[in-house]
Amino acid sequence: MTDGFSVPVTHVSSRDNPLIKDLRKLSQDSTAYRKQGRVWLEGDHLCRAALLRGLKPAVAVFSESFWPLAPTEWAQAAIKNIVIPDALLPEISGLESPARMGFVMDLPVAAGLQGDAASVILDRVQDAGNVGSILRSAAAFGFDQVIALKGTAALWSPKVLRAGMGAHFALRLVEGVEADALAALTVPIVVTSSHHGDFLHQQKLPMPCAWAMGHEGQGVGDELMARAALKVRIDQPGGEESLNVAAAAAICLYASSLRI
Repeated sequence: MTDGFSVPVTHVSSRDNPLIKDLRKLSQDSTAYRKQGRVWLEGDHLCRAALLRGLKPAVAVFSESFWPLAPTEWAQAAIKNIVIPDALLPEISGLESPARMGFVMDLPVAAGLQGDAASVILDRVQDAGNVGSILRSAAAFGFDQVIALKGTAALWSPKVLRAGMGAHFALRLVEGVEADALAALTVPIVVTSSHHGDFLHQQKLPMPCAWAMGHEGQGVGDELMARAALKVRIDQPGGEESLNVAAAAAICLYASSLRI
């Protein structure tokens, strides 16, 4: 059945349908994407961001109330379309107010670490909102690669995807990395700390480089700190002890972008 479109359309009404079960896991389990090899993009913003990057979803899911109103480019975007009752939306949503549509995308093939890329290293950054925000800053300020060391929040988890607002599709994402693998980097590692190094605004920053952002409470670990070519701290004339890691990343990455 195509419902007037060239893309096949299937109407699903059972919450026990295998696709609904898979979407439920993808929306509620932060690491389900690793087992399924797919990610769930909920809502028009993420879906539009994926399409703008030339990605083709495997499945498009629409609510019954939205399907007649769906723009043609969304209805034709995927390999197949699924239409479900509005009552099933909470089953597959991670939002308080479920979106009326979403895409299932095949997980990109795991990328190897690129040694000469302008990068951001995440050292056990555990809050999904912080990770997503850092990905947005990386994409905005010309950093091509994000390297997540083991202990960092899952990069393709639903919460990180929502916080990233589409930045995932502009970046080379490498996760589950051991610190020893950073020896492959040919760009200098720059570490920010609340207590070590000279002030950021007084430094001549290398570019490209790899900025290291650490755990929300503990900061950058000793092993990564030992690999740093440069250590800097952000001047805080207001007297606060430290900045949120996502805020610190935005400041540092912007400062580097001025050197391009």
